Amino acid sequence: MELTETKRDHSGVHNLAFQNDSDDGVDDRNLKGLGDNSQRIKKSQNKETVHTNQGDEYINIESDLHENKRASIDDEQPRLKGLLEKKYDEVCEFCKKHKTRIHYVIYGILITAYLAVVVAACSLNFQRALPLFVITVLAIFFICWDFLIAKYEDRISAFFSSGDRYLKKQWFWLKWVLCAALIVTIICWLIFDTTKQGSHQLISFGGLVMYVLLMLIFSKYPTRTFLAYSDTGAKFVFGDKYTDHFFAFKVLPIVVFFSTVMSMLYHIGFMQWLIGKVGWIMHVFMGTTPVESLVAAGNIFVGQTESPLLVRPYLPYITKSELHAVMTAGFSTIAGSVLGAYISFGVSSSHLLTASVMSAPASLAASKLFWPETEKPLVTLRSGIQMAKSESKNLLEAASQGASTSIGLVANITVNVISFLALLSFLDSALSWVGNLFDYPQLTFENICAYVFMPFSFMMGVDWEDSFIVGGLLGYKTFFNEFLAYERLSKLIQNREKGGSMYINGVKQYMTVRSEVIATYALCGFANFGSLGLVIGGLTSIAPSKKQEIADGAFRAMIAGTAACFMTACVAGMLTVPGLEVPCHILLGNASNFMDFPANSTELVECCKHLFNSANHSEEIFPGGNYSLNSWKVCCQILGQPAFHCP
Repeated sequence: MELTETKRDHSGVHNLAFQNDSDDGVDDRNLKGLGDNSQRIKKSQNKETVHTNQGDEYINIESDLHENKRASIDDEQPRLKGLLEKKYDEVCEFCKKHKTRIHYVIYGILITAYLAVVVAACSLNFQRALPLFVITVLAIFFICWDFLIAKYEDRISAFFSSGDRYLKKQWFWLKWVLCAALIVTIICWLIFDTTKQGSHQLISFGGLVMYVLLMLIFSKYPTRTFLAYSDTGAKFVFGDKYTDHFFAFKVLPIVVFFSTVMSMLYHIGFMQWLIGKVGWIMHVFMGTTPVESLVAAGNIFVGQTESPLLVRPYLPYITKSELHAVMTAGFSTIAGSVLGAYISFGVSSSHLLTASVMSAPASLAASKLFWPETEKPLVTLRSGIQMAKSESKNLLEAASQGASTSIGLVANITVNVISFLALLSFLDSALSWVGNLFDYPQLTFENICAYVFMPFSFMMGVDWEDSFIVGGLLGYKTFFNEFLAYERLSKLIQNREKGGSMYINGVKQYMTVRSEVIATYALCGFANFGSLGLVIGGLTSIAPSKKQEIADGAFRAMIAGTAACFMTACVAGMLTVPGLEVPCHILLGNASNFMDFPANSTELVECCKHLFNSANHSEEIFPGGNYSLNSWKVCCQILGQPAFHCP
């Protein structure tokens, strides 16, 4: 192989080329000499001063190197610090040395200030400060519990081990005693409460029993236990004539705010701590597994697709019953981000919060009735279950991410409201056209749903006259979403608060407060066909290995979630005392046309009885008071009594 030298390039370095690979007899001395020659050329280049000419300007690299060297020597020399800088360094050093103690002092000051505020609030008005007092006591209990468990877990386990062994040994007969005592207590309470308040609560209790039996009967293992119509939707979002923008600028910003706050609480770890404690309580008292308990607790605060992310690493290992419980919990609760929107509608905030909290354990109970556990759970507390942490670096980034995340939620709510209301308007027009062929033009989608869900609403304890309206709301919630249902409920609440006519052309314009409360609980969940697709898609992306199981159990989970909401509504009906929401003289005064009122109206009958009783005990020939002559006429027709005032 022969090496030849080509022409020099502008840098003065030889370029070599292989001419013949088959030639032998390469001269090692020539290669060595060539290498030495190239090394000499490089050394000479390093010693030379390289000038880059650009017009009249040039850069002297050698002089720059000397200047940089002198600068580095100057930097290495010790610099004298000022007094203020020395003091600052001393403070920093002191803070680093006593970092833990400083944190304890700051925490102690903040806790002391908070407790002082609680004591002051309780001293001024304990009834008003009762929620703050309860929250404080619970927080202190769990903080002390965490501290004791972290430090003395072995001793605590050993202390309670003897009692645990005794309970397990005697549990066979003890559970029957407890169940019997519970049943006797409920029966006695129902007897005394029915005697005092009437049969309304008894109907709600019967509804609760009915839903439990239905879940048991249909259990998986019963032995184990168009363009023009879009104006309707756009008018709702942007207001009449698109001028007031109530929905867009009042309701939707609340969703953004709640999403931001939840993201910040999640970043600092408060949400994980709170969800963990609520999940632990349900795990202990209900006997559910840690995964399903945590997801159910998380659904109180976050959405049905976000809560499974808390236990994402464990989802591929959960059983079918646990997966069904995870989906049921999502269907039976609402997210904290939309809670504020429903409150802005005028729906009671206390009832919404209570409904969301009650639905979490109710979802686990309904889920285990509908799909009992037949496998051995793999994920237990002993496996060291951990919840996911926030990925944001600081609090401001968490707030920004929360606001950004809400964009998709706000957009989803907006387009769904527009599309569903547009579709509903089209369906109502089509059904009205069909009904007109049979002389029934008032046929609407709400009427059809009302007839379907009317028995369910009545068994929750809703007044018979209101069960038709609540049935329509349940239809809106099931076939569209709860947003439309709560919007319709808010209008009914506003009509009642205005005190207008209860019936117009035979159509009831508002309900009793008790019916509104029961409806609030029954609607408080994501159990609808739209959410069905969201749950399947969201969980499949998180746990692809469970795709088939998710698809098979999603519909059953939606039914179980609906039943869980109905069960919480039954409990609300049992605890809500019926009463007259509108004063009798206003109610009877609005009855200007008796044909607008059904003869069996409970409110009118009670008011008329009260009027006649007061008249019979009065010495006046015609007791007027707040009642008009028209009120007497209405009561005479309703009761059909030949009272001495009726002639």
